[in-house]
Amino acid sequence: MDAKLIAFQRLLTIMDELREQCPWDRKQTFGSLRKLTIEEVYELADELLEENLEGIKEEIGDLLLHMVFYAKIASEQGAWDIADALNAVCDKLVERHPHIYGDVVAEDEEAVKRNWEQIKLKAGKGKKTVLSGVPKALPAMVKALRMQEKTAQFNFDWENKEQVWDKVEEELAEYKETVDEKMSFDEQESEFGDLLFSLINYARWQGIDPEAALEKTNRKFKHRFEHIEREAGDKLSSLSLAEMEALWQEAK
Repeated sequence: MDAKLIAFQRLLTIMDELREQCPWDRKQTFGSLRKLTIEEVYELADELLEENLEGIKEEIGDLLLHMVFYAKIASEQGAWDIADALNAVCDKLVERHPHIYGDVVAEDEEAVKRNWEQIKLKAGKGKKTVLSGVPKALPAMVKALRMQEKTAQFNFDWENKEQVWDKVEEELAEYKETVDEKMSFDEQESEFGDLLFSLINYARWQGIDPEAALEKTNRKFKHRFEHIEREAGDKLSSLSLAEMEALWQEAK
């Protein structure tokens, strides 16, 4: 048997044993595992940003365990098992790649993405909208990017990135007006949201993942401020802004 299949069978066997013999594993439900799965996804996201191959391997293993766990619970309820889930995703991949498994021509990546979204919408049999596939629980920045990507597949998009940048400047001016005119908090919040949305859209046009870009800035900020803390020691709270700025520049 192929080594990959042997390893997967080993995981299935261990899952069966744990579900029967371990008090903790036996107690778990879809609901109790949900928050743990979300945590594992974020741990994988951290390792992906670091491009740490060993870390990525470990976190993928943890996520695979969770997927097998969900399938085990479903099989106990007589709903479906891991084979059903795997066959379902295989069927979906074949259906949504007609340029590979059919006679459709897709000359570039954009054509593939358009076909994917159109087939996905058609599979909903009129019950789904273009944006219904974007999970409600996604972080707002990721959700904005996914909505923009999806609607762009149906030609709801700007013609060029210069127009997108013009929109950013327009939204910045509108937000600044709410501040200068001391408008209500709700109006300022609304315009700030519009500004962020337009910046995310510009990032999309530039091929930048805004979530990853912001996280890299977060890490850079953390590294530099921790340098200030180390250098200042117990005197951190008494440092002047100028002294902190000097240490900040030193950290760069």
